[in-house]
Amino acid sequence: MNRNIIISAAISGSGPTENKTSHLPITPKQLADEAIAVAKAGAAIAHIHVRDPKTGAASRDIRLYKEVVDRIRQESTDVIINLTTGMGGDLFLGPDNNPTELGQHTDLVGQVKRQEHVELLLPEMCSLDCGSFNYDVNNYVYVSTTDMLRTGAERLQKLGVKPELEVFDLGHIWFAKQMIAEGILDAPPLFQLCMGVKWGAEGNTANMKAMVDNLPSGANWAAFGLGSNEMPMAAQAALLGGNIRVGLEDNIYLEKGVLATNVQLVERARNIVELMGASIQSPAQARESLGLKKHNTLVELARTI
Repeated sequence: MNRNIIISAAISGSGPTENKTSHLPITPKQLADEAIAVAKAGAAIAHIHVRDPKTGAASRDIRLYKEVVDRIRQESTDVIINLTTGMGGDLFLGPDNNPTELGQHTDLVGQVKRQEHVELLLPEMCSLDCGSFNYDVNNYVYVSTTDMLRTGAERLQKLGVKPELEVFDLGHIWFAKQMIAEGILDAPPLFQLCMGVKWGAEGNTANMKAMVDNLPSGANWAAFGLGSNEMPMAAQAALLGGNIRVGLEDNIYLEKGVLATNVQLVERARNIVELMGASIQSPAQARESLGLKKHNTLVELARTI
């Protein structure tokens, strides 16, 4: 069991939840305020997607990312900023008789484009989705090819930004280990086990243990589960020696029929691990545990590239 837990809060996500809960932060100010609030509740890391302030739909507008990050950095509350690079991988194929007639919601760009905001803003961390897979939506494939991943990993390595390796199945871990072998991921690697995302790894104890057993020696890792499985998977991750992620990206309910806030989800996760006899890490402690570079160090490093 891990007795010194890092809590990450995924505060918004990119799913179509903007009309399902009034607690979802949408505007840059709301997102920044939420990142500060979860830090005060015990989260060391805030994982951030941005959304169109007018519609609430997921966005990859660099200007929105900049406003969110600037607002967080202007505050005195310490929190590790973890920006997504997952946007821009949406491929909606056409019907079976014409699959190259792409659907209107296709948003497919290369890895360099997906990381533009990271290279501009230099967060301490960003996600890196370690493989393509099918989602539970007709003819929708999330695209993250091996060439894209190598390109992204190499650029992040030069910048000194730690990639959070989001793995949705065992093959994703396998390829992440290949990138480690190629020297384009620095030690210690950081994995996020994504449990219960259809059609990746089903969220259960056996699958989480199988994924943990396949991680490279010395890796840091966390895990999350979706919906009502959020807190069980958080407890399971702690028991297996990992860290945890909660937040409205993964689950919008505190209990059946009761909508949650990000702060409530962090507080509940903190309560669970503390009742299990664990403590939680501060952002400063988490930086040391994960081998992160602070923003001012990253800025200096970027100037030499």
